[in-house]
Amino acid sequence: MIQRVALSVFMALAMFTLPACQTPGDGPATSSPKKGTGTVSVTQSDFGKTKDGTAVEAYLLTNANGLKAKLITYGATLTELWVPDRKGNLGDIVLGFDNIKQYETDSPYFGCTTGRVANRIAKGKFTLNGKEYTLATNNDPNHLHGGKVGLDKRVWKVTNTNEGADGASITFSYLSPDGEEGYPGNLHIDVTYTLTNNDELRIDYKATTDQATPVNLTHHSYFNLAGQGQGSILNHELTLNASSYTPTDATLIPTGEIKAVTGTPFDFTKPATIGGRIRYLPPNKDTGDPGGYDLNYVLDGEEGITLAASVYENSTGRVMQILTDEPGIQLYSGNFLDGTIKGKEGKVYNKHYGFCLETQHFPDSINQPKFPSVVLNPGDTYTHTCIHKFSTR
Repeated sequence: MIQRVALSVFMALAMFTLPACQTPGDGPATSSPKKGTGTVSVTQSDFGKTKDGTAVEAYLLTNANGLKAKLITYGATLTELWVPDRKGNLGDIVLGFDNIKQYETDSPYFGCTTGRVANRIAKGKFTLNGKEYTLATNNDPNHLHGGKVGLDKRVWKVTNTNEGADGASITFSYLSPDGEEGYPGNLHIDVTYTLTNNDELRIDYKATTDQATPVNLTHHSYFNLAGQGQGSILNHELTLNASSYTPTDATLIPTGEIKAVTGTPFDFTKPATIGGRIRYLPPNKDTGDPGGYDLNYVLDGEEGITLAASVYENSTGRVMQILTDEPGIQLYSGNFLDGTIKGKEGKVYNKHYGFCLETQHFPDSINQPKFPSVVLNPGDTYTHTCIHKFSTR
């Protein structure tokens, strides 16, 4: 675990309220049993077939308080996440699709596991142990999220499910063979999602390799705490436990510097709406930048799992806190959503209709010797934990 810079911001954890029980797709919420008395379950169903005929399965996790998370084997992807508002009504707060076809053809990484290396690698090249590797430049001129057919586009195997006292969990596994998307080594990956009875969606990553290779996995859900398809996220109030960030060039590759957020539109060390200063990040026609946030923050704090971010949505009272042991977090404000994608229930996803907070090592770390290393060597184990903790106020 990479030690972070000294803690500069303290954020108190919010208390949970009692949620009501509602099944995804049902009508108005009904009153729930006493908190913690519901049935913890994992149920499996079919989610169709990919264009090459591979079957895709869906798994619905339910915790003791009625929260629900739906995941599919394609990309180890979270497709639905049902959490209560301040009145106890469940709502689905992640963008996504109802069918596998759209995940294959339309998805801008909705809810998936990204890698081998999430985020960007400059010009799709890196040198490791004296050998240069060339990757796909699928985000011209750079490599993005593992390439043209990254982990998000692979069908994973379910290797474990559990209905226990702590909640419901599922483990997805995938063997990325040597040379896949240009990366060296056979990389064995396990991703475990746990919907805890403390109303957390916990994601634990583990990977091992037989050759040195870069690894930087993350989760790529687009969140809208008002509910998926329920308008812009610019009024969401965000706090980041990050007093610095990694500036980038015009293609979003870090310059290698680490700068303070003080006095910039990037300062969320105190609660502020995502849209409050977004006007200072306008579109740029010359570079194709649609404007908005797409930036890696350097998290404050010590080693271990600590609070990285807190998001509050006023109309529903929903609060999402993110805890992690990673050194960075990427804020993305759904800048490239443009209304051309229709998601679940036919909802149109316009610009800024979702936000991402991706816990990670820094972008282009493989080419940045001053950044925390992303190299995994044989005999070592890559681990990464990200917790999404839900409450209301």
